[in-house]
Amino acid sequence: MTQDVYQHIKHNNMKTILLVLLFPVVLCVLIFAISCAVMSADEALNLMSTAFPVIACVCLIWAIVSYSCGSDMMLGFAGAHELNNKSEENKKVYKSVENVALAAGLPCPRVYVIDDDSLNAFATGTSPNNASIALTRGIIKKLTPLELEAVIAHEMGHIKNRDVRLDVIIITCLGALTLLADVIARSFIYSDSGRHNSKEQDNARAILLIVWLSLLVFNLFFAPIIYFALSRTREYAADAASAHITRNPSALISALQKISIDPRVESLDKCKLMGNICIANPLDKKRMFAGIGETHPSVENRIKRLKSMRGF
Repeated sequence: MTQDVYQHIKHNNMKTILLVLLFPVVLCVLIFAISCAVMSADEALNLMSTAFPVIACVCLIWAIVSYSCGSDMMLGFAGAHELNNKSEENKKVYKSVENVALAAGLPCPRVYVIDDDSLNAFATGTSPNNASIALTRGIIKKLTPLELEAVIAHEMGHIKNRDVRLDVIIITCLGALTLLADVIARSFIYSDSGRHNSKEQDNARAILLIVWLSLLVFNLFFAPIIYFALSRTREYAADAASAHITRNPSALISALQKISIDPRVESLDKCKLMGNICIANPLDKKRMFAGIGETHPSVENRIKRLKSMRGF
């Protein structure tokens, strides 16, 4: 059954709360399961009960940080900078964003540009009042004005549906877990293994190893599930929003066909999480694990749905 925009917003709000609560729970269950392989169940239970408050506090603090600074972090990952409105071309881009925002009944977002000749775009922010849209230099130059408006309207759909807030929480939290796993791994690599350690130090290293393994399992197996669960259906919803805002689904169809030829953004190759929020997957497919990077429905299926729309 098709959801209206208010149902979509309500479900995204529920997903955001669920994810914030789920991160510490899943991590503690993984820690318990891995601990049981190397120690008794009672010891594993004690370790989990000790770890849970710490992990819960860390996840809560990072969720607050993500909510406050996540959008700027994501724009930084992409190497995006705010678009000035001095040139005639940039003024036209700003005008297109203002027109689409007005048609969507939303505040005008800030506009950023990524200096890449490929064709891609994404939106970020925690609400329509502080949202931003990032466009590659290529998508600005290579799309017609109507096609560019359709892409901007697609991103406005994500803003209106509150997809962007969910993105901020997911990407920054999962990015933090990946970073933590890397820090722990490096601490083992560069630690002095030849030095005699006390029993307490050995126990601390064992606990760190268990936490690292838990993070590794989470990042390899649970993170892709989250990508799949949250990415695909919302792209259809944003496509539909674009068609309703512009009253021109043909423009988005044409834009998607052009974007699919060259969506790769090189600055995002090292940040796979960002592929989740772009209008088309911007990552180098040769570097992706099979299936993990496929966060979007196929262009063919998206176009098929857009062609089936009537009344425009």
